[in-house]
Formats: sequence, C-alpha cells, structure tokens
Amino acid sequence: MTDMEKVLAVAESSEIKTTSSTKDRKEGKENTPGTRHSPDVVFLQELIQPYTRFMKMRLVANYTFIEGGKESYFIGMMLKKSRITLLDSEIVEYPTSRQMRNLLVAQVLFKGQKLCLMTSHFESCKPNAANRMKQLRLVMKRMTEAPDDVTVLFGGDTNLRDAEMVEVGLPGCICDVWEQLGEPENCRYTWDTYANTNLDHRYKSRFRFDRLYLRRAAGDGVPQLEPDSMALIGLEKLKCGLYTSDHWGIYCTFSAL
Repeated sequence: MTDMEKVLAVAESSEIKTTSSTKDRKEGKENTPGTRHSPDVVFLQELIQPYTRFMKMRLVANYTFIEGGKESYFIGMMLKKSRITLLDSEIVEYPTSRQMRNLLVAQVLFKGQKLCLMTSHFESCKPNAANRMKQLRLVMKRMTEAPDDVTVLFGGDTNLRDAEMVEVGLPGCICDVWEQLGEPENCRYTWDTYANTNLDHRYKSRFRFDRLYLRRAAGDGVPQLEPDSMALIGLEKLKCGLYTSDHWGIYCTFSAL
C-alpha cells in the first residue's frame, strides 16, 4: 500500500501493495486461481505461534515480521525488506477489551516517504458493539493526530456493522478506501458465510468486516497516496477442502502522486 500496495509487488514499481488478511477471496477476472502475490505490506489477524513460526521459516529472508502479542491469537504485520524500512513500532492496548484485542502501529519509510501503518482486530460478536466503537474511536484519534507529513494507513478485521460505523463516523481527513474506489460490489463482503463454508453457520450472513482507512499526508511537496484498485483474495479452496480463512482477504494497490 503506498507508492505502496497491498497487492503484488512488481519489481521496483512506484506503487505500494498491501494485504489485510484474516481470510481470503477473489475479485472477478482479476482473481485467477493460483494467483501469487508479493505484497509490500501484509496486515494479519488471528495469528497463532505455530503458523507464525511456519511463515518465518519461509519468508524471513524477504520480510520483517512485527507481532502484536505472543499468547493465544494476535495481530501482526509483514514488511518487505527490499521496499519498506521499519523505523519503530508499538502496541497500543484497548483498555476495555475482553478479548485481548489491541492496535499494532509501525512507523516506516517507503522510498523516502513517511508512513504510519496500523492493524487491529476489533472486538468480535454483535453484543460487543460498544467496545468495538470505542476501539474505532481510538484508531481514528491516532490517525488524525499523526504528523501532517505522514501518510497513515489502517487495515484490519474491524467486525464493524454499518450502523456502528454511521454512529461513530469518519473524521473529514480520513477516507474508507473501499468507498474511495467507488464501492465495488465484488469487494463488499469479506465475511460471507453463503460462499465461505469453513464454519458451519446455521444462519447465513454477509458483512464488510475487513476495512482499510487512509489519512493522506498534507503539506507542500509531500507525495499523496492514492488507492488504485482492490480485490478479494483467498477465494480458492486448499487441497484439504477448506479456504485459507473464514474471511476473504483484501488486496489493494496504491500510487504516490
């Protein structure tokens, strides 16, 4: 994502590619079975230690790993070493979380451009709406308070219902990337129990749980990060007959202007 994308990283393009993933799906013709991506940034939720160790064994030569915890399941990021320089990172706790949820923040450089990357997994389940909205407000506060010359990008599993988002609202300086791209219908639902059969839900539902938020940098001469495209990934079943996750992942590309 940014001159940075959440998509595949092609050589030394001036785009950033990012992927936010708890789960995956594919976007129309652009999502072909077996497609392989090489993103600059990957946002991850519901990591567990065995799988984290598995990924590090195979990817540590090319990616810097940042983890938002060690116990139970947790969030994390992967940053492509050849394109993203990690300056600092921190874990921000949610004071009222009952599910060990937090916010992971990384300060990075991409071709000299300052970026603040954030990922989180908000409180799950419908009854926890109040906590979820508190977590969203904290994220929005952190995004708006970042220095003007820094581009801020958040991506994660928000578990937000549309009514909750309306109640909290977005600050004027922050955009919902999916909305910015014209609300593409084929990327609307990242939680879709009609199509994703990993969990045997008695009642079927569709929600846009996984979201990307962007706060552009301001100031003379500061590059502007603009979203180019979005696709759902992880739509193909594995050999075991399951999908990579019970969510679809988001693959998004950005350009620096």
